[in-house]
Amino acid sequence: MKKSLMVSLLVGASVFAADYSGVVETPNASKIIKADLLGAAKTYKMPDGCISTDPKVIARGAFIFHNLNGGKVKGNAPEGLAKKNKDGSDKQYGNCVACHNIENAKGGGNIGPDLTSYNDVFIATGARDYQFVYQKIADPRVDNPHTNMTVNLTTGLFNEQEICDITSYVVSKK
Repeated sequence: MKKSLMVSLLVGASVFAADYSGVVETPNASKIIKADLLGAAKTYKMPDGCISTDPKVIARGAFIFHNLNGGKVKGNAPEGLAKKNKDGSDKQYGNCVACHNIENAKGGGNIGPDLTSYNDVFIATGARDYQFVYQKIADPRVDNPHTNMTVNLTTGLFNEQEICDITSYVVSKK
């Protein structure tokens, strides 16, 4: 009994002592971190004709603002947007409402500034202009390097037109 117990212990120990380094995934953390790092904050000039009162543009901006994942949205996406990417994966949207409150928000967040009546409070008074809003959505790090807001244009999460759509929605009269 003692002999078989000793053999069992030795066999068990040799299993644990084996070199498993070839089967254990060891990603290069430095390479992953470097790939995830953002470049320097970038200033963007709002394109001519960016701000629109066209209901289709406002609808696209609202859709992006209020939704996270196109595949889980009920109903159709507004004209000019799709729920899926070309490869069939779900389109990632802004989900701005997770942090910001705005008119008609369902579950509006309280982490970021309240954007309710933004046009009346900021645009009409001259406290902010369209370029400020566009830049804030495109790359908010320009005036706040410690922001937690998503860097949308620099990272390619959204394209220029989508930033214009969101900006048009935020500054629109609702």
